[in-house]
Amino acid sequence: MRIGIVSPEFPPEKGGIQTYAIEYARELARRGHDVTVFTRPHVEGELAGEAFRIEPVLQLRRRLDRELARQPIDVWHAMNASYSWLARETAPVFVTVHGNDFLQPYHPVARLDLRPRLGLPFGSRFDRWLGDRLTRRVVGRSLPRAAHIFANSHYTERRLLARHPRCRGKTSTALVGIADEYFTAQRPPRSEGPTRFITICRLAEPHKNVDLVLRALARLRDRFSFDYTIVGDGWLRPSLEKLADELELRERVTFTGFLDREALRKLLPGSDLFVLTTSETPVAYEGFGLVYLEANACGCPVLAARIAGAVEAVEEGVSGVFVDKADVESIARQLERFLSGELRFEAAACVAFARQFSWAKVADHCLARYTLRS
Repeated sequence: MRIGIVSPEFPPEKGGIQTYAIEYARELARRGHDVTVFTRPHVEGELAGEAFRIEPVLQLRRRLDRELARQPIDVWHAMNASYSWLARETAPVFVTVHGNDFLQPYHPVARLDLRPRLGLPFGSRFDRWLGDRLTRRVVGRSLPRAAHIFANSHYTERRLLARHPRCRGKTSTALVGIADEYFTAQRPPRSEGPTRFITICRLAEPHKNVDLVLRALARLRDRFSFDYTIVGDGWLRPSLEKLADELELRERVTFTGFLDREALRKLLPGSDLFVLTTSETPVAYEGFGLVYLEANACGCPVLAARIAGAVEAVEEGVSGVFVDKADVESIARQLERFLSGELRFEAAACVAFARQFSWAKVADHCLARYTLRS
């Protein structure tokens, strides 16, 4: 089967959607399908050695990307709601949604670019406002035209249907998978020393609440020994580094910037607790939380907030624990329980929970719908 995956987010960029897209493409290629990934040009260059083709051609504008529909493809699969407009150009088109991509579409595919096209000396703000409004309308009208829509969690599926009820009857939850290489990571024997906390996220999303974790740890610094590693980068990093200084945590906190997967596979097994306690906003939430499972696959338990898709990514008391509210007091309380030894987790149980999720299962789910609708 000739399958065209349209994914504006794709490695070497970092992120959950990027990981989802490449692992799904790899799984389809392993099964012998003829897979082509259409994505944006990346500054870092193209990936090499994959069993599928990568076409870095997307321009994030519907009027410029319409030529895609002329490609000799049997099944189209858009990995972002912004490209659901393909369902109005060709068929069959399947869409995977992750959450923020349909709540507030951030790829301005309907922007008109009036100022540069007409040579106007003004109008950028109006063009952005109008383009974003038109993009939301395009997504809202296009999603119901898709052959089927896959959600990364049951929660995301419910949010999608609440926002776009005309999609009812053509959605399902495909969940996510974990790359096999995470399960091969060797967890070193626990040695004496500080408790090792770790967070991995993009430092450009305030609802990830890294600042609250820092403030929670500041309450515990005089009674417990710990180190905290923050992996990721973004516009919030300078303010977070400043906050760590102000809280007198700088010697205990390490900001690494973005790390590749190989580096993460070495770092996660040596960590004692993965911490990511996100909040939910009207336009942003944790659709699932693939990184929780990646930590579990390395034998590392997690601390998450009991909201949105994260509830499906953690088995409480087995693979991790929740805070009922993402605030400093709640986070500090759970961290204190872990530091004092009140909370304990078995690495083997974390790994076993993560093994329930695989890209093979995701592909089985999607391919079954391809066959029904194509």
